[in-house]
Amino acid sequence: MTEMENKILALLQDNARYSAEELAVMVGSDEETVKAMVRGLEQKGAIIKYTAVINPEIIDEDSVSALIEVKVTPQARSGFDSFADRIAQFDEVKAVYLMSGTYDLAIRLEGKTLREISSFVGEKLSSIEGVTSTATHFIMKRYKEDGVCTESVGAKKRQLFVSE
Repeated sequence: MTEMENKILALLQDNARYSAEELAVMVGSDEETVKAMVRGLEQKGAIIKYTAVINPEIIDEDSVSALIEVKVTPQARSGFDSFADRIAQFDEVKAVYLMSGTYDLAIRLEGKTLREISSFVGEKLSSIEGVTSTATHFIMKRYKEDGVCTESVGAKKRQLFVSE
């Protein structure tokens, strides 16, 4: 990666809505060069997706999120990869990570109810051959998501700076 590509990636991670014109000014280049670099980063797979970070408490969305730790017996030749690939295919699964420590994989899961999450763990996840145990942790409140403070935490933080 070039220094300019790294700068563009950092800026887009902070705000994916920056236009090519705005990015060009910030990195000291022209708009066409920035457009070409962004296209190249997309084609290489460095940029996978543009997304918005949503605060579910503000939009009053009824949903449940959980972090699930999974212990597995690794398979010959594919190790943990085949488990991760299989688990990643489920729509409810938002992220899968290989972890160090007591558990091998961590899964971030979203559903509409606790029962939906429980059903996933009991019927889908634990029925995969080689899964030896799981530990489910329900997310009760989000204070920071993808590097962004939620409104309540952000407002408190802004108040601290104003009073200084």
